[in-house]
Amino acid sequence: MENDKDRASIKERLHTIEDPRIERKRLHKLIDILAIAICAAVCGADTWEM
Repeated sequence: MENDKDRASIKERLHTIEDPRIERKRLHKLIDILAIAICAAVCGADTWEM
């Protein structure tokens, strides 16, 4: 059985990903972009176009 300290939320795990973008060109937080992409994939999205 896992300990509580071994578990991490999705938010905690996404925050560990380094943002490769140039800082002055960032309009949105990387965690927001990743969360939207995950939600879209779960809902069956397979493209960025409408």
